Amino acid sequence: MRPFSYERATDAPGAIAAVVRAGPGARYISGGTNLLDLMKLEIERPTHLVDISRLPQRAIEELPDGGLRIGAQAANSDTAADMRVRSRYPVLSEALLSGASGQLRNKASMGGNLLQRTRCPYFYDIASACNKREPGTGCAAIGGINRIHAILGASEHCIATFPSDMAVALAALDAQVEILGTDGAARSVPIHDFHCLPGTTPHVENVLRPGELLTSIVLPPPPAGRQRYRKVRDRASYEFALVSVAAIVAMERGVIATARVAFGGVAARPWRSRDAEQALLGRPATMAVYREAAEQAMKGAVGYGHNDFKVDLAKRTLCRTLAQVAQEA
Repeated sequence: MRPFSYERATDAPGAIAAVVRAGPGARYISGGTNLLDLMKLEIERPTHLVDISRLPQRAIEELPDGGLRIGAQAANSDTAADMRVRSRYPVLSEALLSGASGQLRNKASMGGNLLQRTRCPYFYDIASACNKREPGTGCAAIGGINRIHAILGASEHCIATFPSDMAVALAALDAQVEILGTDGAARSVPIHDFHCLPGTTPHVENVLRPGELLTSIVLPPPPAGRQRYRKVRDRASYEFALVSVAAIVAMERGVIATARVAFGGVAARPWRSRDAEQALLGRPATMAVYREAAEQAMKGAVGYGHNDFKVDLAKRTLCRTLAQVAQEA
């Protein structure tokens, strides 16, 4: 591990000032469940760490419109266990509980979950070409062993996926991410716009500007209908998704009145499928309709060899999840 300096911030403006003062080598650290691993592997080489884990951002607050504001420092496990989250946003609770292990969920923060980096093995292998880790070097996953990689929104420069389960649920819930800037001004970004697709700049993973601090996640009033999160993975625990689906469906007299569909494990960001949602609206809750929606969701999907199976897996996972949600609704 390379040497670095460390300080603990007591408030958000002080944390931002510390990062700005330390310059480009500074990083925020909270739970550290991803950053410390990256430092050990010399993928991240910060010269200064600003500890934000003690900032007063752990609360889950009621909003006047019936939504919730979740502080960025709230632990994943605390958020999943909160009765308001469990009763109003069960898809979020299910997604959080499907991630990592109990020990990691106790330590990992909500903000850190959104900022974790890909688990592409070529990104973690500093001897391999990786445009995300070292721009301009190439993408070893294209033509390599790419079983866990993206089938949607990828580019010739990167086919890595974003690993968060939580973010998939947030995409289905139309969450907002609140950010505090270096000038003290706050801004709010829809979760759909927070993470970036690779394009020609896969090393740019989200819209945060240098020094900006993610302060909270805002959930709008809970949507009508039933909510479910389904995760398909190689083993039952401590594993990232091959494919996951967050689905929210409301029924009226056997017809789908509203539908929201988001995928995980298929792209560099949580993938909200508006095409699948449109294919479901006003239609009866039948397997034929679910299959049509699945075809719409995957119509632009491209496999890269080892991950070709993901296209059919995503379709089947969506159909299974929709069938369960519609039956419960």
